[in-house]
Amino acid sequence: MRTTYMAKPNAVERKWYIIDAEGKTVGRLATEIASILRGKHKPEFTPHVDTGDFVIVINAEKVVFTGKKLHSKIYRRHSLYPGGLKEISAADMLKNKPERVLFSAVKGMLPKNSLGAKMLTKLRVYAGTEHPHSAQQPIPWESAN
Repeated sequence: MRTTYMAKPNAVERKWYIIDAEGKTVGRLATEIASILRGKHKPEFTPHVDTGDFVIVINAEKVVFTGKKLHSKIYRRHSLYPGGLKEISAADMLKNKPERVLFSAVKGMLPKNSLGAKMLTKLRVYAGTEHPHSAQQPIPWESAN
């Protein structure tokens, strides 16, 4: 009788990948990042174990929206106080906090539980080309596209 391999949390080997977001579409890039964070690119992927790798995204300010999304997409958050709804367009968000655009796109693609929250801590997004993770020796991610 064969048994299915289940990865153990302490046996997972993690790598650091660096992705250049310049000229890439937000959604397509976010799906790729979410897949790496979950560990779906590895043969030992296990749904209930965090088998993913670390991801560093640079040039988040140069990411692209398709169609009219740059002006019509609205990001909303609420302070949980009456009248506390805050809205900001994608164009303004990209200008003021470009890291948050990719971060929120990836967050929406991860599981909505404690495991997804743990996976999200392995994502680092930077607006420019500089990042403080050179000691981890990140490997450039080769996109499937």
